[in-house]
Parts: sequence; C-alpha cells; structure tokens
Amino acid sequence: MQNLKKTYSDLPKDFHRSIDPMPVIKPKLICLNHELANDLSIDTTDEIQLLQYFSGNEVPEKSSAIAMAYAGHQFGNFVPQLGDGRAMLIGELYDNEGKLKDIQLKGSGVTAFSRQGDGRSAIGPVIREYIISEAMHAMNIPTTRALAAVSTGEHVFRETALKGGILTRVSNSLVRVGTFEFFRARQDFQNLRVLSDFTIDRLYPEISEEEDKYLSLFNRIAKKQSILISKWMGVGFIHGVMNTDNCSISGETIDYGPCAFMDEYDPNAVFSSIDRQGRYRFNNQPKIALWNLSCLAGCLMPIIQGEQEEREEKIQASLEETAKDIDLLINEEMVRKIGLEHSDESETLLQDLLKNMHEDGSDFTLTFRSLIAASEKKYEGFLSNFKQAGRAKEWLKDWERIINNQKTKDQNNLAEKLRLINPIYIPRNHLIEKAIKDIENNEDDTFFYQLLEATSKPYLDQKNMDLLSLPPEEEERVTQTFCGT
Repeated sequence: MQNLKKTYSDLPKDFHRSIDPMPVIKPKLICLNHELANDLSIDTTDEIQLLQYFSGNEVPEKSSAIAMAYAGHQFGNFVPQLGDGRAMLIGELYDNEGKLKDIQLKGSGVTAFSRQGDGRSAIGPVIREYIISEAMHAMNIPTTRALAAVSTGEHVFRETALKGGILTRVSNSLVRVGTFEFFRARQDFQNLRVLSDFTIDRLYPEISEEEDKYLSLFNRIAKKQSILISKWMGVGFIHGVMNTDNCSISGETIDYGPCAFMDEYDPNAVFSSIDRQGRYRFNNQPKIALWNLSCLAGCLMPIIQGEQEEREEKIQASLEETAKDIDLLINEEMVRKIGLEHSDESETLLQDLLKNMHEDGSDFTLTFRSLIAASEKKYEGFLSNFKQAGRAKEWLKDWERIINNQKTKDQNNLAEKLRLINPIYIPRNHLIEKAIKDIENNEDDTFFYQLLEATSKPYLDQKNMDLLSLPPEEEERVTQTFCGT
C-alpha cells in the first residue's frame, strides 16, 4: 500500500472533507481477497500491517483520508447534501492493466457528512457486501469489489448491540450521479466542469478531444448504465435502493444495502424494508435507471455546447435513444438465456416463459439453468419447476421449433451457450443470512468461505455444493432486507 495515488483528494476542497481516522479496539481480519490484492500489487505477506490499514487504525503512507461530497435523489426526493457518512477514501492504486482504482473503507467512523450517525457498520452488511459483490464479479456484472472484511472488536448500536465490521472496497470510480447533483444544485458550474473533466480523464479519455465532450460523457455513462441494468435483470437481481447517490458513473453496481436475488420469479418483487411503495421493484429498475440518467442530464445541460434549446434537444434525443437501448439490451440478454437469437418470435416465447414462471412460482435461477438438460432432450428437470406441466411441455415444443428454425454454426453448442449465461449458484438471501449468523454468533467462517467458493464459479457444477444451488425451504425464506446503516 505504499504506491497510493490521491487524484481525488487533489481536487478542490468543495469535493471532499478530510478525516481523522477512528481506531478500533481489537480488529480481526475475516477475509482478504488475495486475487484482487495481487491485481493491485499489494504485498499480502504482512497481514498484520494490512489489518492496521483495513481497520482504519493506520493510514498508509502517501494516503489522504477523505469523505467524498455528494447529493442525491432518495426515493425521488432531492437531498442537497449527503456525502460519505461512514466511508473513507484512502487513495487509489493502479491494477495490472494500468487502470486506477479507488480504495475505500466502509464503516470506518464519523465524517463531516455523518449527520448524527456513528459512521460505523455492523458486521452483517460487511459480510453481505463481500459475498454479493464478489459473486457479481464472477458473473461478469460490473461491480465494486471487496478487498477485505474486518471485525472491529467493538459493538455498534442499532435496535440492539451488534458486532462491528469494516469493508474495504475497490472501484473504478466512486463518483456518482449525486456528485454531479451536488454541484448543479449550488449552480457551481466551474466545479461541475472540473468534475466532468476528472471523470473523462479517469474513465473515458477517448472523448477528451471531442468538440462536445460533455454530451459524449453523458452518452458513455448512459451506455454503461444500460448494460448494467440488463445484466441485473438477467440474473434476477434487485438493487433495492437505486437512489441517484447509489448510481455510479462508472457503470458499476455500488452500495449493496437492501439488495437481493429473487428465488421464485416475480416481476414486482421488493425486498427492501424501506421501499414501501415498490419504487425500486424488480421490473421497475429499467425505468429508474432512465430516471436517474435524466437527473444526470439535467446536471450536464448547462455545460453542453449550444444555445438552451439546442442543448435540450440534444439531451432529449440522447434520453430517447437510451430508453430504446435499455429495452433492447434487456431483451437481448434475456433471449440469450433461452439460447435463441434476438427476434420478435424469440421475445414472445420468452414472455410466455416468464408468464408461466410467475403464475407457477418457478425459481428464476433454476428454471433457466434446467434448459441445459432440456437442450439434450432431458426434460424432467425443467418440467419440475412448474405446477402446470402440460403448459410447460407446450412451451418446450415451441422452444425446440424456434431453435430448429434459427439453426446456426453454433447450434451444436447450445448446451454450452446456456451454461455460460445461466448460473447455478447465486448468493441467495437465506445463504447469506446463514453465513452472517455463523460469524456473528460463533465466529465460524466455514460456511462463509464455502459460499464464496461456490459463487466464485457460478456457472460450473461443483462437487458437494448441491445444497447451495437450492431455493430456501419455507422456514428459511428471507422476505426483507435492510440497509445496514
């Protein structure tokens, strides 16, 4: 950790606030991501020293500990100042591809943005984010990643006393739509340009010389978000709190609070305890992504080239194109899950399947996974997902007919194509809860590591991992997830 850069802390003072680290009593390293550490050229031989860094007890040399300023729309309501209330950016490191990555501690203590909070995290949300973010990475879904999980040896007090924890996470950039909103709300166009230029240099350098680079910036961010949402929908992931301060301009999944993966398919599924109106339900995520991007568009509008009317026309055209792009990418992603080329006929067949799954309470992950065997004329597994087997048999006939009509040079590899897009292991809610409780109650990380192992190879059938692929029994069901703040 001796080669830390501090490009964000070198930005003007309005972008951040300095932090005095808050030491913890008795830190213990729960997990260190050696593969990610190696990618960042972090020497892992001295875990005692790394524990000091990842617990916030010591700030690495050349680090400049800061909390980032941002605003945000929370459940549609604008809050002009939020910021990192329990997180500390300690700097940036280059990975093996020469890309700069932010290194941040979550749960590290009070900042200027804590708003009467303690700035700490319970161990549960730390374990939760570690497991889910690494599973998302393994499924090739853009995401922040977990570098380390630490228990603090202290308690945090919520409804009850809970064991404390700190997560070290890594991101291409922790700038959010809410960061742009922070300066737009203050009519601070100078810093809005500084932020935009910083983002271009960091993430989209190919557009730096374009004449209307800020419009191009919006289009690049919109494309990344469109791809991200399509990937979420393809695995049944529900973010749970898609506020603009949780919308990353790098196109990564960020802030794993009340998120969840669906078991049985329900387009209106909501797990977040604070989403009482279902704003961020599963099938509303594409619309919310577009809504968040419209907020970003409003921020960039004043610095895009042209007169007001011309700028509005440019942004409107971009938003309309993005709306089409999101729908197309989702449809393409979902049609690939049934092994077909994208067409109107394939989309209709997909919708028929989803309708049947919803009505029969079919497991989202296992139903799609069972198509692998069905592609080899082994239908039992697929049919077992449905209460109305007759209807499912009719669907299979239509599916095989369309497959035969769409024959391509890759047709013989249909089973492999299905295997590579339909995971068998996902971090299901009840499995995460077991991993958390084992660590909270008994300091037993056995199941935690077992779940990490299974979800690190989500598309590969693994020995002795059958139970980790199954949906919960009735008594194991988790119906609500929580922010963990």
